[in-house]
Amino acid sequence: MVLIKEIVQEALTIGYLSVVAEDQLRSQLQSSYDSEDLDAWIVLQRAIAAGDVKQESRRKKASPSPKAKDTSSSIKLAYQMAAELAYAAAVALTMTKNTKDQPSLGA
Repeated sequence: MVLIKEIVQEALTIGYLSVVAEDQLRSQLQSSYDSEDLDAWIVLQRAIAAGDVKQESRRKKASPSPKAKDTSSSIKLAYQMAAELAYAAAVALTMTKNTKDQPSLGA
């Protein structure tokens, strides 16, 4: 079984995410994975949004129109925001619960 972080490392190294690798990621994300895998997936999403990694499944045959470029920018921003939210959620979920020794907001 290929781990998410291994798939991500390969995609980052070659700058390309194949349809097969993307399917493997989907499969792994639907089963069990650890926080390192989640971190790797977030890094990959950021790299895709930044244009550092190209997705085979997103290749276009024709050159995009100016409106399509605006849409593409919006989609990239949405991916980046989703990655940031996923990261924040992962951090929040791994934080320890507040104890009496730790002050909390509103207490």
